[in-house]
Amino acid sequence: MPERPPRRDDARPIPQRGGPARPNPDEDVEDDVFTVDTRGRRPGRTSRPARSARGERSQRPERPIPPTRRPDPRRQPPPGGRRPVAEPLEDQQPRPRRRRRWWRLVPLVLLLWLAFLVATPLHAWSTVSRVDAAPAGSRPAQTPGDTYLLVGSDARDDLTAAERKELGTGSADGRRTDSIMLIHVPSGGGKSAIISIPRDSYMPIPGHGSNKVNAAYSIGGPQLLVETLEQVTDLRIDGYLEIGFGGFASVVNSLGGVDICVPFTMKDKFAHINLKKGCQTLDGKNALGFVRARHSDPRGDIGRAERQRQFLGAIMKGAATPSTVLNPFRYWSFTHTAAQAVGVGKDTSLKDAANILLAMRGASNDSTLSLTVPLQDLGYRTRAGLAVKWDSERAKALFTMLREDQPLEAPPAGTDGKPSGG
Repeated sequence: MPERPPRRDDARPIPQRGGPARPNPDEDVEDDVFTVDTRGRRPGRTSRPARSARGERSQRPERPIPPTRRPDPRRQPPPGGRRPVAEPLEDQQPRPRRRRRWWRLVPLVLLLWLAFLVATPLHAWSTVSRVDAAPAGSRPAQTPGDTYLLVGSDARDDLTAAERKELGTGSADGRRTDSIMLIHVPSGGGKSAIISIPRDSYMPIPGHGSNKVNAAYSIGGPQLLVETLEQVTDLRIDGYLEIGFGGFASVVNSLGGVDICVPFTMKDKFAHINLKKGCQTLDGKNALGFVRARHSDPRGDIGRAERQRQFLGAIMKGAATPSTVLNPFRYWSFTHTAAQAVGVGKDTSLKDAANILLAMRGASNDSTLSLTVPLQDLGYRTRAGLAVKWDSERAKALFTMLREDQPLEAPPAGTDGKPSGG
């Protein structure tokens, strides 16, 4: 076996890993091109073009060297050369969700809404017109309960010619009453009562002899009407409220109409209505004709008084519905339209007005008694023409019960509007 020749001192060294081997100039080169090892090249730098044995560069174009980017300190490894290891997901505490606090605003919204419901009628009450209804003469003593006078006036002074034509009120001069009602609110138990007094009721009028009660209003206005009724009933009238033609129609329209059940077909040219029998929604014009009509009612003024009480209950029922109370625009419109449509006595308080409205509302659910003063004759002949004569004994008994604040749970005898005699 031949011996291995000894290594020369100028032998070519073995190339080290990580860099190209440089050729030895003293050694023969078989080819004038050598291979460049690029395994140790840093990223971002281009390798130099290969050199030939003659020291000339190759004809390859030089690649541009990209600009050096600054190292991102966030991506640099921390001191020590190791990044912290994230904890397992099951060991991490979940972040608490931010709960919405909108429910905390609910009490505030309710408080503001209640304040609006209370402030609106108070503001409306401050705009009502006042009427002097206190009589100048002697008056009955105070009673435990409260008695109020509600009057529907047919005055046309505040209506234009177009409104009179639309509502069918005519153009008669003067002031009369289309409806007269006494509203009694007991102080203790029992139901409130609305008592209709026919406007043709024949009775003595202080300083003017005997005449129809409607004449008292025409002669001396609210003062003489209150004085006349106090002397006949011996009841102290604690408050006065009056509403006219135009005001009545405006109140109905502010509610968007009122639901009413028409008891029979009513075609009345004097009241400008043509209504079919059945439940329906009446606007201001038809509602006014419904409560005024008497020529189309076989019971005349008595039937009209009953329809008036029925309609008062329907108005207050419509005013208390959610569609009115929960609608701020309709609620504001109704309260302020009603305030502008009525006239109240100077001594009538807001509490008195509330008692009247609550009693009217009760007429729609039978919590308020709907009565007519006991009658004896609907065609009583007088020097003022045919009038209505009361049943004196039954009427006196009814007013005694009211004066003594006796509880009423059912209509007393003779208060159904039917005359007791011929």
